[in-house]
Amino acid sequence: MRKIILLLTVLIAGYVSMAQSGEKTFHKIPSAVVKTIDGRDFNTANIENDEKPIILSFWALWCTPCMRELSAIAEVYEDWVEETGVKLIAVSIDDSRSTSKVLPTVQGKNWEYDVLLDPNGDFKRAMNVNQIPHNFIINGKGEIVWQHTSFSEGSQQQLINLVRKLNAGEDISDH
Repeated sequence: MRKIILLLTVLIAGYVSMAQSGEKTFHKIPSAVVKTIDGRDFNTANIENDEKPIILSFWALWCTPCMRELSAIAEVYEDWVEETGVKLIAVSIDDSRSTSKVLPTVQGKNWEYDVLLDPNGDFKRAMNVNQIPHNFIINGKGEIVWQHTSFSEGSQQQLINLVRKLNAGEDISDH
């Protein structure tokens, strides 16, 4: 009985200490092998942006809201990069039958993003993406600090506002 009480006391003290520290734990980008838009293998664990924020945007050619969102961001992306240093990486989840159409689409729309291809869905599964568009914001330490699904006109403004807050050292995980 004494051992149980001691164990419970230690567990409760540890929990209280952890709760009082207020530190949140964030997940890193998982490792999955995808393709670059020019067909080279790329390990997603190597995604980085010189300790600046990253937006990961999962999309597909058949997803109209995805196409609208990425096109809306393309109009202001250069300003975003200049202001915040953010990098957007668009991860196409199109299957192997349609990945050949991704590059012409990206070029035709003048998207200046890094584009990765995830035709087998390995990265999508590792990131627990079930609905697109699905955006993640990654902090300078490579930790996933925010995520959101769906797109509505103007929601790209929320993305850049969150990146600004992140750059200012604010916690955006509750937004």
